Amino acid sequence: MRKIIAATFVSLDGVMQAPGGPEEDPVGGFEFGGWTFHYFDEVAGAAMEEMFSKPFDLLLGRRTYDIFAAYWPYQKDPIADVFNPATKYVATHRPETLAWENTQSLGSDVVAALRRLKHEDGPDLLIQGSGELIQTLLANGLIDEIRLMIFPLLLGKGKRLFGDDAMPGAFKLVGSQTSSTGVIMATYERGGEIKVGSFAQEEPSQAELERRRNWK
Repeated sequence: MRKIIAATFVSLDGVMQAPGGPEEDPVGGFEFGGWTFHYFDEVAGAAMEEMFSKPFDLLLGRRTYDIFAAYWPYQKDPIADVFNPATKYVATHRPETLAWENTQSLGSDVVAALRRLKHEDGPDLLIQGSGELIQTLLANGLIDEIRLMIFPLLLGKGKRLFGDDAMPGAFKLVGSQTSSTGVIMATYERGGEIKVGSFAQEEPSQAELERRRNWK
């Protein structure tokens, strides 16, 4: 069974918009495009190389596809060498405009298409960017692994990685490291259902009982 892996750059306050440059995604008046640039070092670069060292197919939302299709076919570097020949599955309402080599539309029912792809033979499906698509997959419990590069800054506003509609579930940390610039690289895998407990007193005070009544 193929895994769906979401690999994302994110700020401390959860923003993932336009990490690569000022012109990447200025939608909504976003002013900080390129916020990851000055944080990359050898450790972060090695983590990126490791992520792309195994076979994968790309899973992209339409905005990220357009950004990538206007850039990677015109580059000659190790990332372009794996992105360009990889199969790209794209969530789009305009499949006739998908011109990047080896690109396929996910069709009108993205969730059904991905459920089918997960059960087919093939490499894992790697999401890059694609915030709206990630929201859809989180809402349907389809993401098996989350790889975050967490940058030590606050962006205030912008497109965020996690919304309010994610399907509740636990994850477990399976790997982490920190760069010299303070970037935390953390990998999480599905960890089953959420388990709850309580630190409350067995016999709560009258003040606590009143608080509970007032907060219902």
